Amino acid sequence: MTKRSDLGGTFIFPGSSITVGRTGYGAMQLAGKDGDKRVWGPPLDVPGAIAVLREAVASGVNHIDTSDFYGPHVTNQIIKQALHPYPDDLVIVTKVGARRASDGSWPHARSRQEIINAVHDNLRNLGLDRLDVVNLRLGGLSEPTDEPFEEPLTALAELKQQGLIRHIGLSTVSPQQFATAQTIAEIVCIQNLYNLAHRGDDAFIDSLAALGIPYVPYFPLGGFSPLQSSKLSGVAAALGATPMQVALAWLLHRSPNILLIPGTSSVEHLRENLRAATLQLSPEVIAQLDSIGTDESS
Repeated sequence: MTKRSDLGGTFIFPGSSITVGRTGYGAMQLAGKDGDKRVWGPPLDVPGAIAVLREAVASGVNHIDTSDFYGPHVTNQIIKQALHPYPDDLVIVTKVGARRASDGSWPHARSRQEIINAVHDNLRNLGLDRLDVVNLRLGGLSEPTDEPFEEPLTALAELKQQGLIRHIGLSTVSPQQFATAQTIAEIVCIQNLYNLAHRGDDAFIDSLAALGIPYVPYFPLGGFSPLQSSKLSGVAAALGATPMQVALAWLLHRSPNILLIPGTSSVEHLRENLRAATLQLSPEVIAQLDSIGTDESS
């Protein structure tokens, strides 16, 4: 079995005994047909999805990111089918704050009752009595928005007091929202859009690192419209790696509090992603990659 030290090292969530490997697995792509951006319905190959999850855990991954609005319900049900009863050290992080409409859209679901319902949906579909970490999803698809969130966050804090949640995180939020949230509940992680070309959270990442709070970037290669960069492709070719591997390795080098959750529905692609943690980047290569963000913003 691959050791978690071979997957970029480990990180301990603040105020807890939760220790995860820095390279985890994002389960969103297990729902829906390949290439379907809606993440809607079951996958064409359920046994293949189960195989990916089991391979991830067998390879040393102990951090799986999911949500009951993937599918909806599908991803969590596949996780349960593949891995339950769960290994003692497996940490499952889920998200609430949205729901799925019949057209596949992602409307907000942030009333107190919607948050309570979402937590119970996650518990039921994952087969758990308590959720390790629940992220409150705010903002839009890629950017924070200035909106009230006291009601849903207070609801999560109450569920934590009831023992249904161990820890609370936030997704797609600004530093100001994080600071406000900390006055309502202890926040143990942030999950935002961040990658080589989208560097708006640079200062936020550094401030979280000083507090010992993990930052979990989603869309590490640009999301549904992958980053096209000749610099990235050139570095990848020189290192004998894929652009995704280089993008993931850059994130691990960027800050010690960054945790990765690359997703895939392919065992082969999963193995490629995990090998990114062993990729060494020289200062010269990092400087080349850093300049991609400058190019994209100019």
